[in-house]
Amino acid sequence: MHRLSSFARSLSVGGSSTNVSRPATPEIDHASGNSHTWKGTEISSSVNGDGGQEIPENKTIFQSFEWYLPGTTEHHHYTLLTSLLPQLSTLGISHIWLPPGTKATNPEDVGYATYDLWDLGEFDAKGTGHKNTKWGSKSDLERFCTEAKRHDVQVLWDAVLNHKAGADGNENARAVKVDPKDRTKTLTKPYEIESWTKFTFPARGKTYSDMKWDAKHFTGVDYDSRANDHGIFKFVGDRHVHGRRRDWASDVSKELGNYDYLMFADIDHSHPAVRADLFNWGQWITSHLNLGGMRLDAIKHYSLSFLADFLAHLDATSNNKKFFFVGEYWDSDSVVLEKILRKFHGRLNLFDVQLVYNFSDFSKGRREDLRTVFDGSLVQRDPVHAVTFVANHDTQETQSLAAPVEEWFIPLAYVLILLRADSGTPCVFWGDIFGNHGPRPRLPACGGKLSRLAVARKLFAYGQQRDYLDTEDCIGWTRLGHKSKSNGAGLAVIMTNSWDRRSKRMFVGQRHAGERWKDILGWEDREVVIDAGGFGTFPVGHRSVGVWTDEKAPGFDMVSRFTFPRMGRAVPPIRMLPL
Repeated sequence: MHRLSSFARSLSVGGSSTNVSRPATPEIDHASGNSHTWKGTEISSSVNGDGGQEIPENKTIFQSFEWYLPGTTEHHHYTLLTSLLPQLSTLGISHIWLPPGTKATNPEDVGYATYDLWDLGEFDAKGTGHKNTKWGSKSDLERFCTEAKRHDVQVLWDAVLNHKAGADGNENARAVKVDPKDRTKTLTKPYEIESWTKFTFPARGKTYSDMKWDAKHFTGVDYDSRANDHGIFKFVGDRHVHGRRRDWASDVSKELGNYDYLMFADIDHSHPAVRADLFNWGQWITSHLNLGGMRLDAIKHYSLSFLADFLAHLDATSNNKKFFFVGEYWDSDSVVLEKILRKFHGRLNLFDVQLVYNFSDFSKGRREDLRTVFDGSLVQRDPVHAVTFVANHDTQETQSLAAPVEEWFIPLAYVLILLRADSGTPCVFWGDIFGNHGPRPRLPACGGKLSRLAVARKLFAYGQQRDYLDTEDCIGWTRLGHKSKSNGAGLAVIMTNSWDRRSKRMFVGQRHAGERWKDILGWEDREVVIDAGGFGTFPVGHRSVGVWTDEKAPGFDMVSRFTFPRMGRAVPPIRMLPL
């Protein structure tokens, strides 16, 4: 049970929206991941506490693409991102998650159908006259990374290490066909198939790497071109190769018996030549682009022991740089994710899958008690290593992992991951800032004001946290601020999924007595005057959220005006972007 729902069960007050308050007592260091002891209707956290020393700014990741973003615009995407860096830095973005920018099967591919990891948009791989990836050229990418460093923004590379696609040729290979619903069960005896597994990279040649790939470097494919047969084919051998028995990796998800195989030509991470080439590539790309870390795609489907070795190699060759690694292991069972985190001893973070499903359920009315919104989530179990998000390219409508959050709830969801002290490292989605393309396009979330919430995280979301959770359909909390951030302004949050207007009386600190607080989203036009005891009564509209702070707080005017242009249907020329 999450700390919010734990608290709900221990409440001694009724369902009134007026809360009883008690003196704040620091009870937890969130970095330790320990549980709270709930007292009354509020809780204090020592995270970002108002001590004497300056504290670092909150981290926020920005996913800089969505699935349907067009690649053929007036300017390449890397160029667009470069132009946006000043605004993104102002927004409080500490890490930018780039799309997979290695050469894919075609110039319009998002990048997950990876052909050549060593080609960043430099070679005409298939003789089509196109050197660029969907996102731009290698020089565009290098320019972006240089500018990102200048703006003190870390770049996260989307590393697709599970498979290769778009082979240069086919070959004969021995394989067995396996049951797609249980990959540990074979359906045939070994026989010869024709597999597309020859990767010779004729355009790149031996530049950067001289490795040529063939069937011995893979564990399986999904197509036998000889028989024109689609299925899952696991490669077998009549003898051991390099002393290894050819099989699926054992340390992968046990879903479908063994979930090593996902798509295309599945890489065998136990092969010595494969390991050497991937290690060399990781060292090369992190150094060449001065990366701050990686988002690791589909780690559910390849050897976790290989991944641990890969990350250890990057750490060992980083010249003492501290990389940020986040893995995509798509499993709603947070106990499973927590066990994986333990295996990596703090060097890996994981996306919080269950939390996205929770947000989707609340938005569709399948769940109603807001005090249970974090139940079952990874951030409930390990807030230090959970990366929280509301949407990404895979959860967009029509995608395979679709878990769309209805538009009315998106502001509430983002406030929950951006403005609390115990909500992990949040990731903001391109489509929610700028709008989505695709078969079901969306306008920017939060009425175009999501950027204000991100800036509020940067400026105001510090200090002790007090939770007000006396009703299931209206919750609130305050952050008491830290004097090194915006003069200790702090903030107050109230949200409801009720169809009625609500309000809560919450404590923001006696030092704020007499201040006039405003909603930075502008959805409430009234002011709240903080009384002599440090309390204010904060209103919120039906099925909405309010984020309040002192109207004279440093940065308030900038926050209340901060907007981005809509890009959901047509990306504007760079000259039209706000500078």
